[in-house]
Amino acid sequence: MLMPTPPVQRSWRAALAIYLRAPVITMLFLGFSAGLPFLLVFSTLSAWLRSDGVEVAAIGFFSWIGILYSIKFFWAPVVDRLALPLLTRSFGQRRGWMLLAQALIAAGLVGLASLSPTDNLAMVAALALVVAFGSATQDIAIDAFRIESAPDDIQAAMASTYIIGYRGGLLAAGAGALYVAAAYSWEVAYLSMAALVGIGVITVLLRPEPARLSLNTQLIHEPRVRAFLRASRGKPKLLRRSGAWLLGAVVCPFTDFFSRHRLKALWLLVFIAVFRISDLAMASMANPLYIDMGFSLATIANVTNIFGIVMSISGGILGGLLVARYGIGPILVLGAAAATLTNLLFAALALAGESLPFLVMAIIGDNLANGLASAVFIAFLSSLTSKAYTATQYALFSSLMTLPGKFLSGFGGMVVAAEGYATFFVIATALGLPAILLAIWVSRDHDLVPRPTPRAA
Repeated sequence: MLMPTPPVQRSWRAALAIYLRAPVITMLFLGFSAGLPFLLVFSTLSAWLRSDGVEVAAIGFFSWIGILYSIKFFWAPVVDRLALPLLTRSFGQRRGWMLLAQALIAAGLVGLASLSPTDNLAMVAALALVVAFGSATQDIAIDAFRIESAPDDIQAAMASTYIIGYRGGLLAAGAGALYVAAAYSWEVAYLSMAALVGIGVITVLLRPEPARLSLNTQLIHEPRVRAFLRASRGKPKLLRRSGAWLLGAVVCPFTDFFSRHRLKALWLLVFIAVFRISDLAMASMANPLYIDMGFSLATIANVTNIFGIVMSISGGILGGLLVARYGIGPILVLGAAAATLTNLLFAALALAGESLPFLVMAIIGDNLANGLASAVFIAFLSSLTSKAYTATQYALFSSLMTLPGKFLSGFGGMVVAAEGYATFFVIATALGLPAILLAIWVSRDHDLVPRPTPRAA
């Protein structure tokens, strides 16, 4: 009887060398391009509106713009399958859509820079929606580009450099835009941010389109599409083409996932939904905890920005390195356990009171764990995604990953009011225990987690 071949580990040198590959470095710049627009339609825009005299009640409604990021899977099939005139032929499906999205972002930012919010609030809202739509569309295309550009065993490294770039984009759009606005004006700040969109444009122009089958080839290999075309013989050509496109773009991405994983599919969807539920559920009560413990806003900002960002980036790099050496399976368990159990650090902070060492320890532990968990989970989701339906399936997975935790976080204040902060963070920890158990199950299934590819040291 043949014994299963044990997974072969890379050397540390080979694992580190992954970060020098072109696809991995590319994600640093595309991550920046993805992170740049986010704050420009949220906190940075809110600061501009308030400083210009817009009422707080009106500013609150601008938070609804964020809904676009949570429902992007609705138009992901279009990004996945619809060829753009001129752009797709010249640059390819993924790069063409990225360029269109970047054009929308830049045009929206230039439009915002030309307006006075107090006199044109409705137009500001409309242009902010354009920027957010362009940003969410760019996210869909970048995720598909990343998954199709490299094999599964370096997806974690690509995810970690993407996280670093994304953080850089947030810093530029947050602190950077505020510095420029303070020194010059909000018009100059938003024009500067529009110019920074060029980083993503240049990256797209320099990197090649990932290899993939043509749309017609993909469709003709779909049994459901072939059955539809046979059944619709004699029907108008437009009807047959439209029906085949809808089946291939909307129906087949979902049926493909269930046909590949069968009974495991439902458990995988449950796992995706609960993996981040612990840290997302506690997120809404972190800042109130710091304030109620008596920390100053300056202390909170310094600790969360300095230690938080550095630890998040370090966790992402560590996650990519560990996955490259040991594979996704064991690091998935480590990430689930770390992201869950570090919530106990906040419970300890709540019991300790105003203690700077406890605050630093909680911030370091939480961000390091979340950076590592994010990198490995992005790699895992990428391995689940079929190369034939990259954009649609990944958009669905990423939306499912965040929605349950964000929903539960809305009840955090009620739990704190009734039971206190320490109990709340213990409950948040308990919410993550199913994710650890499911991660162990996934790690033991060799059909679900790719193993590291042996390479020369």
